[in-house]
Amino acid sequence: MPVPLLRLRQLNQTPVNSDGDYVLYWMTAFRRTRYNFALERAVEWARELDKPLVILEALRSDYRWASDRLHHFVIQGMADNQTRLAGKPVTYYPYLEPEHGAGKGMLRVLAEQAAAVVGDDFPSFFLPRMVEAAAKQIPVSFEVVDSNGILPLRAADKVFARAHDFRRFLHKNLAPHLDEFPTGDPLARLKLKALERLPPAITKRWPAADVQALAEDAGRMSEFPIDHEVGVTETEGGERAAVSTLRRFLEHRLSRYAEDRNQPEEDVTSGLSPYLHFGHIAAHQVFEE
Repeated sequence: MPVPLLRLRQLNQTPVNSDGDYVLYWMTAFRRTRYNFALERAVEWARELDKPLVILEALRSDYRWASDRLHHFVIQGMADNQTRLAGKPVTYYPYLEPEHGAGKGMLRVLAEQAAAVVGDDFPSFFLPRMVEAAAKQIPVSFEVVDSNGILPLRAADKVFARAHDFRRFLHKNLAPHLDEFPTGDPLARLKLKALERLPPAITKRWPAADVQALAEDAGRMSEFPIDHEVGVTETEGGERAAVSTLRRFLEHRLSRYAEDRNQPEEDVTSGLSPYLHFGHIAAHQVFEE
């Protein structure tokens, strides 16, 4: 089943470049390889155009509240993605800014070699401004995909001021979208052309990060121009940790959740908030399981 049209948003009027070397998926909010409509859409384009697929997952250094804690959590997710994508017919390109602004121009240069660019459609933080600015620089077709929740962002035609009103809307309108879930594993049995390598002009100026080493050594967060006073916690980031947390909730806490969720001394919450926030797990997967 193709990605629902309601979840697609075209950000420019530039056509697909059939002479491009690859399809580029710019992963910014849905930092996972499963239950991801945006990744699924990028795969659709790569198949249709018979092109290799490049996945760019970057992390800037100047986002609000950038700290050892948040940086390391996201980097652990990047390491998970790299491990997961190893051996798949895609090129995974993790990039971490070593200093403020170091990544400027990278997306534009990558896009110049692409047939089409697919991004994440996330409604908050600095990401909407970032993708709108990127749309002015990308010289090929650029669309973003909503993989936020079970109800598509554009399924409602107004902003709800009260949770009660939104719940009533949801009760009446959610059912059709329960048949439109993303593929659990869009990379399963995937056959695509392989990209021999990215242009050296790109990889030399913006070298791929050693996310495996950085994920294993939290002390290396000192290498980045971020807040070092907010330290790393024991909570591990990434898709694997997210799935483990979900399993623990389903097996040991869910049965007590209805009664004890408002009792602080009872450990029954899901623990999924940071993983949902950073896109390491999808609401669709949580709901389905």
